[in-house]
Amino acid sequence: MAAIKELLPGEEYFYIADSENCPYGEKTDDELYKIVRVNVEKLRDWGAQIVVVACNTATTRCIVKLRKDYPDLKFVGTEPAIKLATDTDAEKILVLATPGTVKSERMGTLIKENVKSGQTMEIVACPGLADTIEQNLDTQPEKITRKLEELLTGVGEFDVIVLGCTHYSLVKEQLQRFFQAARIIDGNKGVAQEVANIAQTIR
Repeated sequence: MAAIKELLPGEEYFYIADSENCPYGEKTDDELYKIVRVNVEKLRDWGAQIVVVACNTATTRCIVKLRKDYPDLKFVGTEPAIKLATDTDAEKILVLATPGTVKSERMGTLIKENVKSGQTMEIVACPGLADTIEQNLDTQPEKITRKLEELLTGVGEFDVIVLGCTHYSLVKEQLQRFFQAARIIDGNKGVAQEVANIAQTIR
C-alpha cells in the first residue's frame, strides 16, 4: 500500500485486512476463491475500479478466474518476484512461500520461464508463517523469530531470497539475520508501478 500511495498520493483507497480467514495458503482452491470473491464484491460495491490482490497465494490461484468473472474491474496481482531475482547475477536463489503458492501451477510456470543456465532455485514452503506474523507482529515478535528458526535453520546460504508472501515483507529485518549475505527481494515496487500504469488508462 505504501509503495502505491507514493506513486498515486491523491487517490482514494479501500483496504480489506482479512485476518478472519488467514492463512490463505492452507485452503483449497474452492475455499479460497469463495473468500476472495466476497472481498472483491465488497470493494466493487465501495467504488473500487482497480483491485490489488495483495496476496501471492490468492494471485497465483484466483486471479485468472477473477478477471473472467469481473470484467468491469482491473486486477493487479502480487506473485513471487522470481523474474526480478533471476535477472540479477545471482547463482543461488531461495524462494520462501506459503504451501498454497508453492503447489500452484503459476509457481511452476514462473520458475520454468525465468530460471537461467547456471542458476539454481530452491523453494521452501513455510506453513504457518503468515499466520504467525499476522497474530504476533506488534505484540510478540519473539514468536515470529522462533517460527523462522523452526523453518529456516540449516537451510543454507543463498545470493538472493525471494519473499513469496506479502506478510513476509513485514519481517524483512528478522529474515535478513538468517541470510546475512543475501539480497532480499519482494515485488512491491513492481505492483505499485502496474497500478499507476492502469490508473492512467482509466482516468
